[in-house]
Amino acid sequence: MENSKRPLILASVMLAMFVSAVEATIVSTAMPSIASELGGFSKYSWVFSAYLLMSTVTVLIYGKLSDIFGRKRVFAFGMLLFLVGSLLCGLANSIEELIFYRFIQGMGAGAVMPIATTIVGDIYSREERAKIQGYLSSVWGISAVTGPAIGGILVATIGWEYVFWLNLPLGIVSLLGVVLFLKEPANTKKPAIDYKGAFLLTAALSSLLYLLVEGGVSFDWLSRQSLILAAASLVLIALFVWAERKAADPMMPFEIWKNKTILYANLVSLATGVILISISSYLPTYVTGVMEQPAAIAGFTLSAMSIGWPLAAFFSGRLLLKIGYFKTSLAGGIFLVAGTLLFVLMQPGFGPLWAAMSSFCIGIGMGLTSTAFIVSIQAAVSYEQRGSATASNMFMRNLGSTIGVALLGSILNSSLLRYFADNGENYSLSSINDLLSVDSRAGISTQTLDFLQQALAGALQNVYVVTAFFALLSFILIFGLRGQKGVKSSVK
Repeated sequence: MENSKRPLILASVMLAMFVSAVEATIVSTAMPSIASELGGFSKYSWVFSAYLLMSTVTVLIYGKLSDIFGRKRVFAFGMLLFLVGSLLCGLANSIEELIFYRFIQGMGAGAVMPIATTIVGDIYSREERAKIQGYLSSVWGISAVTGPAIGGILVATIGWEYVFWLNLPLGIVSLLGVVLFLKEPANTKKPAIDYKGAFLLTAALSSLLYLLVEGGVSFDWLSRQSLILAAASLVLIALFVWAERKAADPMMPFEIWKNKTILYANLVSLATGVILISISSYLPTYVTGVMEQPAAIAGFTLSAMSIGWPLAAFFSGRLLLKIGYFKTSLAGGIFLVAGTLLFVLMQPGFGPLWAAMSSFCIGIGMGLTSTAFIVSIQAAVSYEQRGSATASNMFMRNLGSTIGVALLGSILNSSLLRYFADNGENYSLSSINDLLSVDSRAGISTQTLDFLQQALAGALQNVYVVTAFFALLSFILIFGLRGQKGVKSSVK
């Protein structure tokens, strides 16, 4: 790799990450407006679940394919698919169409972030990666400042469709940069694609996701449907593990998990994935529906997390080299617990500043942990396994988010239905749509408005209690990393 080309590749990779980061902040900020226009609040979580399911399943496939066919070709395919999905999302006329198009978008997104991160691992040395990760994480800060602001302006002026279409010019420029400037070593490895593993993983996660999203809403948790879905998920997961151990070139090479750094970093990432999606998905709903703030303010509270993330990530790479892997990760775990507890304590009258402060703490925790994990994991394996190892960490975080958005969405919906029933009211979940815009709130009585806001606030507090549990779990798991000193002591 010519050093003169590295800045151009880095810029292209950062732009790809920006597209991915903006997707998270803008869509979350715009969802109250989308739900208000398209309806279907009961399917609100499916807009996130569809995207997360496909990106979670495909991230492992893309990681393995990038080790076989090279980063450039796989990145290009994923980015093109992501852009097609983005175009179609903006053309959706119903919530069902939007969910379908988010499946397509998610299929492409599975390649963008992990392969962009892997490319950086390929072109920079172990010591350089710690510094470069600070630059990469600054993308989250830029998206935090520009994403919600642009999203709020787009929603308020020309429409929510442009929230998705914004990806198109940025993604094309990033794609051209990687295709034109990235030169890869010749690959003589014979392709061996693990189709059986890909099918079993997709089926297992689909069964589990449907159970978590619809359980307690469309059918009871203790119903026959729930038991069948739970049993199917367990059987399919067991078959996936069995198939991967038998496969000649598995999609998920379990031998890399024998490395203690990779094992515990991935387990913590599973828990933090739940935390991340909880804040990203439901904070705008709280600020917009309960606090009655506009989309721009909801975006500000969410962007506080994205500002804290790069600030912490900038120092995380340096702390990793100075005080060690365990202490850096532990500090991040403390911030995650503190941030989630602040959300549990949040009341409607506290205002958006409290929400922003809580969000900022979560960002600090994510920045300290996630950056340290990526740097150390990439240092722990060879070039031939780097794509799979990086993808495994992204997979676990995405899996956590996939499980989280489904589980928390189910908790939100079932909590609302229980609150309505306990108070003798026959409201449906779609009535929450009336809280998500100024015009719709103006059309309901003060008594109804107060009742629905109390219901939504209580349901979201239940969501935050579960989120705090996962923060505590991640903090405990970090102790499994004790003795890991940092990049220089990682297994080579």
